[in-house]
Amino acid sequence: MVTGDLTYEGTLRELSTDKGVLRYHEAGDPDAPPLLLLHGSGPGVTGWRNFAGNLPLFAQHFRVLVLEFPGFGVSDPTDQHPMMAALPSVPAFLDGLGLDQVDIIGNSMGGVVGTRFALSHPDRVRRLVTIGGMGKALFSPSPGEGINLLMEFTEAPSRERLIEWLNSMVYDKSMVTEELIQARWEQATEPSTLAAARRMYSRAALEAMGKAAASSPEPPYWAMLHQIKARMLITWGRDDRVSPMDMALVPMRTVEHAELHVFPNCGHWVMIEQKAAWEAAVLAFLTRED
Repeated sequence: MVTGDLTYEGTLRELSTDKGVLRYHEAGDPDAPPLLLLHGSGPGVTGWRNFAGNLPLFAQHFRVLVLEFPGFGVSDPTDQHPMMAALPSVPAFLDGLGLDQVDIIGNSMGGVVGTRFALSHPDRVRRLVTIGGMGKALFSPSPGEGINLLMEFTEAPSRERLIEWLNSMVYDKSMVTEELIQARWEQATEPSTLAAARRMYSRAALEAMGKAAASSPEPPYWAMLHQIKARMLITWGRDDRVSPMDMALVPMRTVEHAELHVFPNCGHWVMIEQKAAWEAAVLAFLTRED
């Protein structure tokens, strides 16, 4: 079992691809089964901020790879919509590392990216874990409270709006520390990162996406979930104000091998706010034989 240096600097790597330089964090035994972690979106997000606290456990069992999507201030910038840039970065990353098959954990947007990758590359995903964000709202208003606050921040950034959005992400608001606020503020207001966020989360961008989806002859990804072959664990915070829990109903019902685990007293960042319980559930799912 090899875990090594689990600091930011000690785990940071980079890979040159035709999508630009992709930076990532790597921990664990290089000969262990590969586990790819995909981060969410939002002001100041990075893969490290989403998953750094989970590395010590997962690195004991896996070769953990935390990919930083283009356009979020760590990997190279992109002129594309961040979701459109994220999707092809996954196969480019795996091909660059020579990995044929992985397990994937995706938080929010990362869960959508992982799900779409599992649909388009069914033989390359053994098991898939999602954390909120994936599916289709059936009963709740869309966009939800957290997304509306995210749009307000993106269009006119201020520390007050950042704090409002961060508070919508968690059940326990004491988690929104001054250190977290400052780190997120610095990352979110970096010019190229803010420009990328506006391509995704301005009201105009969301309206354009909605119109494009309505006129597209292609079905939305959530209507194709029955084609997922990987075993899937859907995890959700009961008190998620960004992606309400009713979004889990369609994937829970339509993915053949899907399981749903709901965590109480928990918002959108399940892997942080219910860290121990979430890690135990995910590790059991990834390591059991069935």
